[in-house]
Amino acid sequence: MKPPDWVTDAAFYQIFPDRFYRSGRPAAHPRPADPYEPWDGPPTVRGFKGGDLWGVAEKLDYLVELGMNAIYLNPVFASSANHRYHTSDYFRVDPILGGDAALRHLLDAAHARGLRVILDGVFNHTGRGFFAFQHLLENGPASPYRDWYHVKGFPLHAFGGRPNYAAWWDNPELPKLRTETPAVRDYLLDVAEYWIRFGADGWRLDVPEEIADMGFWSAFRERVKEANPEAYLVGEIWHEAPDWVAPTGPFDAVMNYPLGRAVLGFVGGEAFDRDLAARSGLGAVPVLDAAAWAKRTTEVLGRYPEEVVRAQMNLLTSHDTPRLYTMMRDHAGRAALALELLAVLPGAPNLYYGDEIGLPGAHDPDNRRTFPWAHPERWNHEVRDRVRAILRLRREHDELRGGGFEAGWAEGARVAFARGRYRVTVNADARAWTLDLPCPAPHARFRSLLHEGRLDCRGGRLRGAELPPWALEVWAPLQ
Repeated sequence: MKPPDWVTDAAFYQIFPDRFYRSGRPAAHPRPADPYEPWDGPPTVRGFKGGDLWGVAEKLDYLVELGMNAIYLNPVFASSANHRYHTSDYFRVDPILGGDAALRHLLDAAHARGLRVILDGVFNHTGRGFFAFQHLLENGPASPYRDWYHVKGFPLHAFGGRPNYAAWWDNPELPKLRTETPAVRDYLLDVAEYWIRFGADGWRLDVPEEIADMGFWSAFRERVKEANPEAYLVGEIWHEAPDWVAPTGPFDAVMNYPLGRAVLGFVGGEAFDRDLAARSGLGAVPVLDAAAWAKRTTEVLGRYPEEVVRAQMNLLTSHDTPRLYTMMRDHAGRAALALELLAVLPGAPNLYYGDEIGLPGAHDPDNRRTFPWAHPERWNHEVRDRVRAILRLRREHDELRGGGFEAGWAEGARVAFARGRYRVTVNADARAWTLDLPCPAPHARFRSLLHEGRLDCRGGRLRGAELPPWALEVWAPLQ
């Protein structure tokens, strides 16, 4: 029941396929007849930009160079929505994304470069175009698929007004499946196994708490792990959820939003746009000084077994939140520091595409802008360079991935903590910090790994270096 070992070493990059890169290849059949929205134009709720999986494959070398070794793809299956959470066919990759052939190519190309790929599984609800729901629309109570959904009356009120069937957040576009029906259960478990055998490295499970049936999720885990014992199962749960993970729960990990909120609250400080965050799934992001951040981080990590902590998907933002750069009010130093801090905490960091270049965005659909590949002058290269440097460091030093977390010293907006034998210092302040810390041992000495610097124990204090504003440093012990 322990999580896959590879996740401890993973650094995930989350990709919203329609907005990442348009390859220029024709879509799979059936092909659209009209052009897509302009790539550089503002995103719209209903519009398609035409990004595809062939395009993701073309940019794999960019991800490797950045320091990523895993990809989390937002949904890729046939759907009537650009985000593809309105599934119409779970056994077919959307033709606009390139169809099954494009996913096959992407998986092969990613695996050849040492990248894992996990898929987004949306099993609580379907779109209205799903075959079983269409059957109900056409045939009403005579349909043999009537027990696939929670129907309250016929005819179905599927277009306009309040639906007379259970739907996610009462959205008629998203009818809720009746997973307790054996035929539905069997169908979804077949889907889960099929794409793992196809080559996917795991599933990110959308709104799993909406399926309040641990028996279903236990069966889901069993089918997936039989197909590939190293497949990763991570649930989209926005709060602390130790009951949902190993050793007794069905998932290897959950999306660790509580840890991300703590980082945002500390690094963002009073400048963080809390009103913007509060109108999203992030909810209330507290202002945390260094001591409060260390306490909160220790609490969140302590809620899970050590093996799960190392496998948690740690994130600051996603397609469900405003963009990091915008919530930090366009402050590159704060944005870069938040990403650096996330990368040196226990667990697998997950970076939402474009956050590494300071891509702005408020609420949906603005937070799903296209990646400006043709305009590198719009990129924030400071943020990107710092992300690349910290991920290289994480990759090169085992204890920055698997080591424990021990809060050490905190004052104001400055904190020091231990990751195994390593020390990390964080200055979330506009003023430089002349380091002066308690010695962990007599005659202790450390060298900096990100910049030139050294700390020596003198008179019981570690001294000898200065940390610039909005900066993080990792210190390795000198023997």
